[in-house]
Amino acid sequence: MPASPGALRFNTDSNKLELFDGNQWTEIVASSPDSQTGGARGLVVGSGPDGGGASNVIQYITISTTGNSIDFGDLITGRRQLGACASSTRGVFAGGYTPTILNSIEFVTISSTGNASSFGNLSQTRRCANGGLSNTTRGVFGGGYTPTRVNTIDYITIASTGNAQDFGDLSVVKERTSSCSSSTRGIFAGGITDPSSSINSIDFITISTLGNAADFGDLTTSQFYMGGCSSATRGLFGGGNNPGKTNLIDYITISTLGNAVNFGNLTVARDSVSACSSYVRGTWHGGRAPGAGSNIIDYVTIASIGNAIDFGDLYFGTDMHTACSNGHGGL
Repeated sequence: MPASPGALRFNTDSNKLELFDGNQWTEIVASSPDSQTGGARGLVVGSGPDGGGASNVIQYITISTTGNSIDFGDLITGRRQLGACASSTRGVFAGGYTPTILNSIEFVTISSTGNASSFGNLSQTRRCANGGLSNTTRGVFGGGYTPTRVNTIDYITIASTGNAQDFGDLSVVKERTSSCSSSTRGIFAGGITDPSSSINSIDFITISTLGNAADFGDLTTSQFYMGGCSSATRGLFGGGNNPGKTNLIDYITISTLGNAVNFGNLTVARDSVSACSSYVRGTWHGGRAPGAGSNIIDYVTIASIGNAIDFGDLYFGTDMHTACSNGHGGL
């Protein structure tokens, strides 16, 4: 029997209460921590100024506001093409290159400012390039380059420290993938596979289990170097290269299976962009637009569709970096 406006349901995929407004089910956010509503903090981490070098800079924004980024602290080791994930308290950064490829993992406490500390190591040296996602307890890093492309998926327990462990494999070997999550599912979208070809496929995992990724659907076009972010129900992938730089934003409903749908456009076409989110907003930072590191920050309202709006500027222009937040859809 079709639902009536005002009906309630508990979504067992996202573990959230939802209200039917007559057209669609919408998540009810009640008594949530500030990080999940107005006060989520996003961290933009690593890379270098204007496309050069491997930087240790960490900068932050408050996602519910607009304005320029602020200095947070420094990584132990400056790096490019690293992966990131976060709980409501910790941000974790893994792999990358200097240009030596790394396996080290570092972490910070997101609500404070300061320099990163050592966490442990990935199962292999690799650059993860935005291939990180998490729920409130577990962080997952998928794909990368070792210097050959891999389908490795590692996981960590964010609240602890120590080395990553084997989770399973992606459906194909790939790097420069984009990722996001709900509290139950992790998504890996696009990337470059062998022989050096961009792909449109989307994989998913169940974060609390172990095992190989399964097919979710396809992006609207083959892409790599996108930035991915999410609410508890919807995942967004913006920017990228296919092979030219693009301003496209795609979205999916994480609890279902199927192909992505066009959401709108970023303010500027660019690749090597990072993204993070609160439950309400997604933000994209930096990138190559068209040939150098950018300081642009864009934002959208995740539950809507439409083009991105200017948020402010990074104080340190960067590309091939990563981002995470303490209020994303996996928490």
